[in-house]
Amino acid sequence: MSQHDNLKRLLAPRHLAFIGGRGMARALKRCAEGGFAGQLWLVNPHHASLEGVPCVASIDALPCGPDAAFIATNRDSTLAAVAELAAKGAGGAVCYASGFAETGAEGAALQARLLAAAGDMALLGPNCYGLLDYLHGAALWPVAHGGRRVERGVAVLTQSGNFAYNLSMSDRSLPVAYMASVGNQAQLGVAELMEALLDEPRVTAIGLHLEGLRNVPGFARAAHKALQRGIPIVALKAGVSSLGAELALSHTSSLAGSDALYDALFERLGVIRVGGPVSFIETLKAAAGGRLPTGPRLAALACSGGDAGLIADYAERFGLTLPPLGATQVAALGEVLPSYANIVNPLDFTTTLWGDGEGLRRMLDALLSGESDAALLVLDYPDAASGERPQCDLLLECFGAALKRHGKVGFVASALPELLPAAARERLLDWDLAPLQGMEDALAAWGRLVRYQARRERLLANGEAALVPLCPGEGGEGGVLLDEWHAKQALGAFGLPVPLGLACTPEEAPEAARRLGYPLVLKALSAALPHKTEAGAVALDLRDEAALRTALARMRENLARHAPALAFERVLLEPMAPPPLAELIVGVKRQPGFGLALVIGTGGVLVELLQDSRSLLLPTTDLAIREALLGLRGAPLLSGFRGRPAVDMEALVAAIRSVADYACEHAERLLELDVNPLLVGGEGVVAVDALIRLAGPVLPDPAQAA
Repeated sequence: MSQHDNLKRLLAPRHLAFIGGRGMARALKRCAEGGFAGQLWLVNPHHASLEGVPCVASIDALPCGPDAAFIATNRDSTLAAVAELAAKGAGGAVCYASGFAETGAEGAALQARLLAAAGDMALLGPNCYGLLDYLHGAALWPVAHGGRRVERGVAVLTQSGNFAYNLSMSDRSLPVAYMASVGNQAQLGVAELMEALLDEPRVTAIGLHLEGLRNVPGFARAAHKALQRGIPIVALKAGVSSLGAELALSHTSSLAGSDALYDALFERLGVIRVGGPVSFIETLKAAAGGRLPTGPRLAALACSGGDAGLIADYAERFGLTLPPLGATQVAALGEVLPSYANIVNPLDFTTTLWGDGEGLRRMLDALLSGESDAALLVLDYPDAASGERPQCDLLLECFGAALKRHGKVGFVASALPELLPAAARERLLDWDLAPLQGMEDALAAWGRLVRYQARRERLLANGEAALVPLCPGEGGEGGVLLDEWHAKQALGAFGLPVPLGLACTPEEAPEAARRLGYPLVLKALSAALPHKTEAGAVALDLRDEAALRTALARMRENLARHAPALAFERVLLEPMAPPPLAELIVGVKRQPGFGLALVIGTGGVLVELLQDSRSLLLPTTDLAIREALLGLRGAPLLSGFRGRPAVDMEALVAAIRSVADYACEHAERLLELDVNPLLVGGEGVVAVDALIRLAGPVLPDPAQAA
């Protein structure tokens, strides 16, 4: 049986085996109490029974290979148990023990043996809490958990067992179908589990709590599959760090740290990124029912003017619109609401209809008859001792029924998280309505889903999401720099417009200048001088031979002062480019273990100061390049700022595409690439400086420099 088939057995088990001591006896009991309907076995060679649970003496003595097993023994015994389960024909196993690859070289070697012992058996861990399966009641988990059986819900994958434990215990009514703590991901990781979970139709969304990804191409394939099927992925990415960027030579690396590349990956695939556990839970909860918003238009109501004002503020902040009520709606609402009611959207319906089922029905029918994509009810339950909860229950029932009559999706939010009690939340979940806790978090979550829906079709049509990111190896350290001449020749061969320049010795410069014609730019040419401006190795707008000779002398002095070890042997002469409409930087960053990213930003000498850039993983598309350009803060310079002409966008996109093509062709060796600045005009573009660093030896063709 294939590993894929065995993973399906692990995720939909008919029988479970727990291998270990008293803790496993208690885990088995929790499965029985949680409603698991299949066979349950406890394997322990030293006891006839534990905690009243009969023991099977060995794995070999089991009546068949279990679909799923939880191994809670030390690491050496875990290795033996995995081999025995694989030989028995088990579907999958969770390895709880630590002491493997997370501990160093010795542990890594043991983990490799564990993986080999598993063969085609699905293996989760080691060093993980395990798998909670609330669709089937199978809790392959070493401790108590707070979840319950569901008919459908979200899947949560996390690299932190404690995060999973806390999430299962939270009082948020998140309907969880599966929760997996992935641990060391020796075999099954986030990508492999996502791929399998997307084949379960009762999984409505996937939540990811990540420190990093070990399989970016696999993740991209699974996320594209989710995008095609309309299954939202919500990611809480921890471990943000920009360490190491200052060690790079290129400007590009200072613009795009590893977290920027995760942003690029998520944006490319429609993954919804959130900033904390609350937004993670509330966004998943908003998606859990499987009915997503079709647009940003929201019809909203509350029984407080203050709440209505907050709805308006948050809606604007999170990209939601509140369409005005039509004349027919206003008239119908005027018949049921008091004269002092402010009949607008969001609607403050006051408290006059409190407990009036017929009045509430008429009000809701009037409000929902307009042009809206979804409806929001803000409702705070008072303390049970107040005796007013039945009126809140009535309002909920009327709201749910009205949504059903009008065929609209909706959600309920409390102004404060604790004011939507568990009983109300469970009732809403039964009606496929999201019970969101905290008005700001609720509208933020809904706004994220609206943006996801709006972007989804565009991402699929763009085609970028279907492209698997290039993830070459680290490429080695150091590498070899091409000088500017050879970098430009290399990129020019892929279509990047570069100046028609000449490389020569300082002594040959006057003759080369006569061949090119003035005005000219003079640059010192050396692979050991990647940043020439700071060293005084650039002279602009030279109008005649006298200016050229003066610049050559001054440049020799500057280099003797700033780079005394550098021999002033080669220079580059190029025609002076006309003033551009905009200056951009286009580069490629290599992130070890991640991939190649194309970085596009506002360029020139102020590139690090402005920090205005967008990143695209490679390969990419022309449409994605265009969107990245228009997403820059400096984008108005491209479209015609204050009456200036617009840039040649087609030429600009084609130039950036040529850089991307070069990077893809040289993915295994390319370490860094900068084109800065790329001068952009109304009729074409030109790259006036370039830097390329490649792994391994580079042997330039001397004839090219002639």
